[in-house]
Amino acid sequence: MKPPLFDYYKPETVDQALELLQEYGINGKIIAGGQSMMPILNMRLSTPELLIDISGLQELSYIRVEDGFLKIGALTRQRDVELSPLVREACPLLSEAIPYIGHMQTRNRGTFGGSLAHADPTAEIPMTLLALDAQAVIRSASDQRLVKMEDFFLTYLTTDLMPEEMLTEVQIPLNEMPKGYAFTEFSRRHGDFALVAAACLLDVDKDGHITSGRLVLGGVDSVPLAVHEAVEAMIGSVLTEELLEHSVEEAIRFLEPESDLHASSEFRKHLAKVFAMKAIRTAYQRAQNRE
Repeated sequence: MKPPLFDYYKPETVDQALELLQEYGINGKIIAGGQSMMPILNMRLSTPELLIDISGLQELSYIRVEDGFLKIGALTRQRDVELSPLVREACPLLSEAIPYIGHMQTRNRGTFGGSLAHADPTAEIPMTLLALDAQAVIRSASDQRLVKMEDFFLTYLTTDLMPEEMLTEVQIPLNEMPKGYAFTEFSRRHGDFALVAAACLLDVDKDGHITSGRLVLGGVDSVPLAVHEAVEAMIGSVLTEELLEHSVEEAIRFLEPESDLHASSEFRKHLAKVFAMKAIRTAYQRAQNRE
C-alpha cells in the first residue's frame, strides 16, 4: 500500500512546528519516529494535507531530573530511555516496561512522546505513565498546559491533544516514589502487541504491611485502565495468596474486554487476573527487599 499525496515540511524549531499546526489544524499531522504514523498513512487511515516532520528538533530529546520530576522530552528515542542509568535509578518501572516494546529496531526509531500520543491501550509507555501518575506538557502556538495521565486518554487512539497542539514533554513525579514495582505482559510472540499487560507500584512498612499501591491494566478497555482498588483493598495487610486473589477478582469483576481475532473477552479477562496478580506479587517482593 502507498500513502496518499501530502505536502511535507521539516521545521527547524518547535515554534515553527506549532505555527504549522495552528495553520493547518486537523489537516496537519506530526511525524517523528514514524513507527505508528507510517502504517496509518500506508493504510490510508489518515489523509493529511501536510506532514510535519519534527525528527530534527533535538531540543525535545532529553532525560533529566528537575524540580522533583523525571522529565523526558517527547522526541527522546525509546532506546535512549531504555538504556538511561538515570531512568533506571529514578524510575525502574519505566526501565522494566520499555524493553517489551516491539524489537530493538523499533525502539531505536520510535519516540517516547510518539507512543504516548498514539495512545494504543496495550502500549507499554501509556499504561506505565498512568501508573506513575505522570503528566504531559502540551503546547500550542499561543499556550502551554499540563495534563495528568488520568485525563489524557479519552478513548481508543484518542487523547486530549487538540489539532493545533503538540506534546513536548512528560513529567514523572519522583517524590515518594513507591519502592516496589513490576511490569509484565502476555503476547503471542516477542515483539507483538500485548494481549494484556499490567503495571504495578507498591509500598510496604517494615513489617510487610502494604501502605500504598497502584495498578494499571492494558488491553482490557479502550484506554489504559487504572484499577488501583485491587491494591487499595490490601492496604494495612501482609500479602497472602488468598488476599491477593480475592482483591484482584473483586477489582476486575466488572471488566468487559472486547473480543477480537487475537483473543476472546473471556480469555483477556482471565489474563488480566493472572498478570495483575503476578505484577502485585513481584512489586510486593521488591518493596520488601528495598525496605
